[in-house]
Amino acid sequence: MTTRVLISGASVGGPAAAYWLARSGFDVTVVEKAEAVRGGGYPIDLRGVAVEVVARMGLLDAVRARHIATRRVTAVNRSGRRIASIPAPAEFGPSGPTADLELPRGELTALLFEASRDHAEYVFGDSIAALQQDGAAVQVTFESGRQGAYDLVVGADGVHSNTRRLAFGPEEAYHRYLGHSFIGFSVPNTYGLDREVVLANSPGALAALYAAGSRPDLHVLLAFRTRLPERAELADRSYQRRAARAAFARGGSWTDRLLDALDEAEDLYVDTVSQIVMPTWHRGHVALIGDAAAAPSFLSGEGTSLAIVGAYVLAAELGASDPGSAMLGYERRLRDYVRRNQALASTSRRFLIPATRAELVLRDCGLRLGPLLIRSGLLDRALRTAANAVELPDPPARWSQQAGRRIE
Repeated sequence: MTTRVLISGASVGGPAAAYWLARSGFDVTVVEKAEAVRGGGYPIDLRGVAVEVVARMGLLDAVRARHIATRRVTAVNRSGRRIASIPAPAEFGPSGPTADLELPRGELTALLFEASRDHAEYVFGDSIAALQQDGAAVQVTFESGRQGAYDLVVGADGVHSNTRRLAFGPEEAYHRYLGHSFIGFSVPNTYGLDREVVLANSPGALAALYAAGSRPDLHVLLAFRTRLPERAELADRSYQRRAARAAFARGGSWTDRLLDALDEAEDLYVDTVSQIVMPTWHRGHVALIGDAAAAPSFLSGEGTSLAIVGAYVLAAELGASDPGSAMLGYERRLRDYVRRNQALASTSRRFLIPATRAELVLRDCGLRLGPLLIRSGLLDRALRTAANAVELPDPPARWSQQAGRRIE
């Protein structure tokens, strides 16, 4: 009898898990509340073993073709004048971040969807409303009213996972707030930026512009220290504007320009800078992957890699042993990997959002020494260690008999 698997979420971890589980003989359905695969989004990174997983999917060439190859990161002062700049790591050989891959999130999502769509059923415009485990399976009721029974439900539905809430309880029990909120939106590229990041800081606050290639729009990120907002406040645009203006009250003309653009933005994304920390990622016939299980926050830069690797490891364990042993193996293999990658957020916070004037001065000095630090390997040693802190299991024999679908 074929094992039926329901995956909630069609961003990164969901399609990756669908690909591997379907190729291992499972009957896979992916449900996604959006009406289609979501495009757009900030550029994301794939590092370390995540690149190997992409290669095993036959997607490495396609991902490389979309690599942004950011040229530099520059810090500017309140008026926009350059303080310091670190050049593109590509100048410094394969030990630096040139070994990573960086591409727009929406383009990676599209590649994963195309790779998995012929192997799994996708249901858009619906989501899980209720879960009931009866010991042998999970009875699922959907928002549309339809029902189904599944041998396994996989939550790949993000940091605010609905699957986690239904199977494990309220988010508050697993939510680790890192002390900041953030607002993301886009603006026209009137700054003449091309494949680069520009940072403007005051203690506890960051205003960043990100040029993903020579595209007509720039990504803006405003992050600032604040008390933990209520969910209703995060959904209130007037609150968002007030909070941002209060955080950047002495930001200067450069950030004032971005705050004016915030008032007109139509593509706002607002949330807290947070992690998800759980004692277990499975309960009965429900398992979690990616941000739903262990969101590291954008400060780590590892969320996408964790989702890709988690999807592969879960599928590998399920393809090689019984479900109970597979769940234990999945957690045992990934725990240290997740811990190390979540820990990166603390180091990254000191670089991206220095909390004090002294931290800010030290960060800018570090940028001035950037080429020396990259050549020495000191700048990315912790990142490299964390990105490779898991041994990928071999795919079951039945996988190796099937060639990965090549996506261009």
